[in-house]
Amino acid sequence: MQILIVDDNNPVLEHIQSLLIERGFESVTASNGLDGLEKAQQSHYQLIIIDHLMPIMNGFQLAKNLRQNPNTAQTPILFMSTQDIGVIKNTAEAALVNALITKPIDENEFISHVYRLLDQNTQHQSL
Repeated sequence: MQILIVDDNNPVLEHIQSLLIERGFESVTASNGLDGLEKAQQSHYQLIIIDHLMPIMNGFQLAKNLRQNPNTAQTPILFMSTQDIGVIKNTAEAALVNALITKPIDENEFISHVYRLLDQNTQHQSL
């Protein structure tokens, strides 16, 4: 399974990538929203993990662009933010993503979301 990780913080990218690799997942990284959008359009991913606050194109802008593209419209999105998740959940943009978690990430919560979203995506594709 291929997972795209989009975050402008290199240590966070490396940490998340290592968590995924430890569990047998293949991952590709992108350093900002525009880079992530380009990579999402070039390949097929089963999950896209997106940071909220990034330069060039923030996480919600990226999620909106992904949802407007037929090739990525159904791809699950795990959204990460340093901001209060309760506040983010009350925004209209929150409907663009499948799950929200806070940063710094809790590794167990993060991996739980990854497995749940990948499982849902696999079930959706088999219908």
